[in-house]
Amino acid sequence: FGSEHRSPTESSRRVGTSAMTVLDAPLVAVVVDPSSTATLLARELHRRGYAVLAIWTRHSMWREPAKGFEFLAEVEEQATVAETLEVLLQSAACLPLAAVFCGMDTGVMLTDVLAQHLQLRGNRPMARGDKQVQQDAVKVANLRSTRSVKGTDWNSVKTFVETESFPIIIKPAESAGSYGVKLCHNAFEAEAHFHQLSWQLQGRRNREVLLQEYLRGRQYVVDHVSRDGVHKTTMVWDCDRGPANCGYVCFQQRCVPADTVAARQVITYTRACLDALSITEGATHAEVMMTETGPCLVEINLRCHGAGGVWMPLARAFAGYTQVDAYVDALGHGAAPFERLPDVPPSRSEGSGLLLPIIAYHDGHIESTRFEQLREFQSVILVKECVHPGTRVEKTRDDLGVLAFCALWHRDPAVLARDVEAIRDMEKRGSFFCPTE
Repeated sequence: FGSEHRSPTESSRRVGTSAMTVLDAPLVAVVVDPSSTATLLARELHRRGYAVLAIWTRHSMWREPAKGFEFLAEVEEQATVAETLEVLLQSAACLPLAAVFCGMDTGVMLTDVLAQHLQLRGNRPMARGDKQVQQDAVKVANLRSTRSVKGTDWNSVKTFVETESFPIIIKPAESAGSYGVKLCHNAFEAEAHFHQLSWQLQGRRNREVLLQEYLRGRQYVVDHVSRDGVHKTTMVWDCDRGPANCGYVCFQQRCVPADTVAARQVITYTRACLDALSITEGATHAEVMMTETGPCLVEINLRCHGAGGVWMPLARAFAGYTQVDAYVDALGHGAAPFERLPDVPPSRSEGSGLLLPIIAYHDGHIESTRFEQLREFQSVILVKECVHPGTRVEKTRDDLGVLAFCALWHRDPAVLARDVEAIRDMEKRGSFFCPTE
């Protein structure tokens, strides 16, 4: 996963029971597509005494092994729900199933379907991962929504392109990590990217391409956990996102105190969006743009904040707990842990922190990496390397193509700013990997 360079704080929230071996665990927690942050979710479940059963969907993009523990079992999604349930129950080895957790965007629908059939805590199954479905529901609820249209045929979306002001955003209707997102500045560019995405999405469950108005303003990420329709905010992030290398990437995310005016606005709006989508259970990760007319939904992801969980030390330093902790509290056994969670995260840190993706501005085959230089910065507390020697690097065009993720935290804002400036300079020069000749 990576190595913690230094701890930002000694006060780390430890919840639940102490870790047990899998064989001693009385309850089974199912995690659907346990990759990225969900590897740490699975580990937290194991630490609290659950036997963790992994289920991989047919659409999972990559798979990560368990770290620091062993899964009770790993099973594949079958052709039908009934067959999947049969394999799941057999693999549980007669232990009772306690909860179904969503690990990745690819697992949203299966998570809800399994929870419903097993009569466990979950949301009513519907296509909530479809970003057009999200906007339609928000609009029906009389909330500010993004003008958008989707389709698989250019002629069905052409009118939108002819009437909407440029630039516009074009992306898959269902995706994650800003995959396929592009800011298009004219009709020719829009049509070309539409056809490119249509080709790339062949074989996917949802092949539709989404076209949206370009929202101007400051973007925030608002993380929640919910139980019985009660939503609790676990963190607000100020997200610097924009074009890079003909793609659309996140340059940094900064922790925002929940008592600021902007945070209060986006929290209230996001909770209304969750209600509009009938989201009553689990973790959500919402992207909201603060426009001139107020907050407007970009999209909601029905899982924990991603980036491999590199943000978790920042959340612990800032608030004392993480969304992963709270997700287990929300779906775990008994209501008391969730009820003890604060409505919004307290700002208990004397410092400030941010999540910094390392962008690749150069192509090439990697002979060696130089990420040790990142760990030498005073404010860097955690680095997750995403590329390795012997592989090829393409210029970063989405959040899935970064070189690494860094968590930075320091009591002195000047030190933090100085380190970020230096890291960005090294990034532009391509200093973090050595290409082969």
